[in-house]
Amino acid sequence: MRQIFFDTETTGLDPAQGDRIIEIGCVEMVNRRLTGDNRHWYLNPERSSHPDALKVHGLRDEFLADKPLFAAVADELLAYLAGAEVIIHNAAFDCSFVDAELARLGRGRIADAVGRITDSLAMARLAWPGKANSLDALCRRLEVDNAHRTLHGALLDAALLAEVYIRMTRGQGSLVIDAAEAAAGGLPLAHVDLAAYVLPVIDPDAAEEAAHQAVLADIDKASGGKTVWRHPMA
Repeated sequence: MRQIFFDTETTGLDPAQGDRIIEIGCVEMVNRRLTGDNRHWYLNPERSSHPDALKVHGLRDEFLADKPLFAAVADELLAYLAGAEVIIHNAAFDCSFVDAELARLGRGRIADAVGRITDSLAMARLAWPGKANSLDALCRRLEVDNAHRTLHGALLDAALLAEVYIRMTRGQGSLVIDAAEAAAGGLPLAHVDLAAYVLPVIDPDAAEEAAHQAVLADIDKASGGKTVWRHPMA
């Protein structure tokens, strides 16, 4: 499976009011492995950034003045994204800007050019309802190092999103790789006969048994006597 982690920086919040894309970052992953075949563009938006947006990305007009227009990179971008699952944090925001840029060129929507679009923000809200689910919040929750992130940058944020996504969908501490993933990644699968091993059983001492029973009693009390595993089967 080919996945592209995608992020943009913009001059403001509303493409309907003429705000434009100033930076695009794409990070490629194939079969849950980063390939290094990434894309990154700074773009001349032909307008100034809103002061609040400038505080976020720090890309000044003077820096962007000699950068290409979106029209100059559109074909390369769409060819790169073609057929892939494109993963975006708050996809509606970035897609609205890309669609506005494509509309200026008489082109179709980004959703028509890719395999599918996945919103990682929607995924996070399902996993952690009611909690902060910004990219920074997810980095903290999932222990992804973003200490080097002082300003937003499209390529940096796309790379952080890739790390966050891996931990959201499998868990960094997992020691299990499923058969399909292992086969796709070329990892050998060894079949081990566990019957050949004799596992030691260590009985608890009196203090440990008493502590265990106390915990079970607390659970039984809190659940209103619903700890069915403590009662003999009828």
